[in-house]
Amino acid sequence: MQNLKPGLGALSLIVLAIAFSGCDSEQNSAKAAAKPSDSDPVRYVKAIEQAIPDTLDLAAKAQADPTKVVRIFPPASGRVLAIDVKPGDRVRKGQTLAILNSSDVASARSDYAKARIEAERATRAMDRQKLLLEHGAAAEKDYIDAKAQSDGAAAELARARQRLELLNVDPSAGSDNVPLIAPTSGVVLDVSAGAGEFSKSLESANPLITIADLNTIWIIGDVYEKDVEKLGRGKQVTITLDAYREKQWSGHIESISGALDPVSRTLKVRIALPNTDERIKPEMFGTIHVKAGTHQALVVPAAAIIREGSTTTAFVNHGGKPEQRTVTTGQTIGENVEITGGLQAGDEVAAEGAELLKGGPTE
Repeated sequence: MQNLKPGLGALSLIVLAIAFSGCDSEQNSAKAAAKPSDSDPVRYVKAIEQAIPDTLDLAAKAQADPTKVVRIFPPASGRVLAIDVKPGDRVRKGQTLAILNSSDVASARSDYAKARIEAERATRAMDRQKLLLEHGAAAEKDYIDAKAQSDGAAAELARARQRLELLNVDPSAGSDNVPLIAPTSGVVLDVSAGAGEFSKSLESANPLITIADLNTIWIIGDVYEKDVEKLGRGKQVTITLDAYREKQWSGHIESISGALDPVSRTLKVRIALPNTDERIKPEMFGTIHVKAGTHQALVVPAAAIIREGSTTTAFVNHGGKPEQRTVTTGQTIGENVEITGGLQAGDEVAAEGAELLKGGPTE
């Protein structure tokens, strides 16, 4: 038994060595797992000063060119029999828009019939007097009187015919209906009556139908008097509309109103835009963006800004530790944001991975 002890001792030493070796391996694996990765998910960049454009934003609204808006009033008082169009419809020149029945038409047709009979009678009387004068059977004075009466009757007939033409009534027609014809092509903006309603003539303040050519649209903006010196006729502008957030239109200022509005203390700025596809509709709201020079400002990437309600913050590298700091922002320029307070040039802010620092320890 004593001869076996040395072998057992050696075996025990081997087992202990293997056990200690296993412990060292586990400790080394744990240390390797705890060691941080060389690629840090948080990337810091420095806040820098650069020249950024001064942009003046003017509240604006689209409207139809007033010179291409046609308001159609009924030429005579009467009852509306039919309205053949509705707002938004495209109409062509000469198209019938509505039909009215009017007693004024009956009166005008009666006057025309009487004038035509009188003109024919006066013409025959003049021809008879002319024939008698040529044969020496009548005095020249009688012929002159007859001619004057014929000319007067012809003038009265022309007046009666013109009255029917103004009513858009065919003199040979036997109906008292008045068709309202589109004087130009365009889009129907408004219809202020329906079938069965009584409509007054030109004395009415409201047109029966309003149509407009929208191939060109006006963008009207308001500029405060303190900003007037930044604008001028011909200045290039960019226009955005609330209806099309991702689209921009380029144009130039065509005119600035000559008088200040005493209530709003603003001047009207007008830009005309081509609108052949008619995407821009009258009364749409938008913004006119005017470049008004540049100024030096502190900027950081927009990704570095964290917005929580009314609070705006950024994580700053403070001695190797992230510090969440409240900042004040200005305008956005591409992928950068202007900083007006809370940072200084050279401060390092977390431009990537800032969300990983949010809510975590700042040591």
